[in-house]
Amino acid sequence: MSRMKSRTLLVWMLAAVVGFARGDAGASAEYVGGTLAAIEPGSRGSVLTTDPISFIFRGKRASVRVPYERINLIEYGQKVDRRLWEAVVISPLLILSKKRAHFLAVGFEGEDGRQQAMLFRVEKGSIMAVLVSLEARTGRKVSYMDEEARKAGKG
Repeated sequence: MSRMKSRTLLVWMLAAVVGFARGDAGASAEYVGGTLAAIEPGSRGSVLTTDPISFIFRGKRASVRVPYERINLIEYGQKVDRRLWEAVVISPLLILSKKRAHFLAVGFEGEDGRQQAMLFRVEKGSIMAVLVSLEARTGRKVSYMDEEARKAGKG
């Protein structure tokens, strides 16, 4: 195995261990949008992949449980922003730094047979553990929404 692949595998395994060690608290996430009327866009909560049967989003007002066998799409993306406002207000050096938002899209077949989708913004420290867990539980590979995400996912 090449050194790059070994490093990538090690990063993914470490992310999974960290995620599983957190127990049932889940990864902090925000529901950005999708096809579910039960959850309001902007709802904060947590995504859980520790349940052996279902992917779960627990929000303050609503929760959703999707059996892993119904999940047919897992996508990861990043939105990278330059910190322009902070650079103007705090320090011009901040223009050199990047702020990344990590997105998880989950597509699944609803109970009525229709395709459904959910998009979450997931905290940076948990996204890899969530992706590794979803791959393991669903048997599906993560696809990437953009080049930045592909680079991050490939090591």
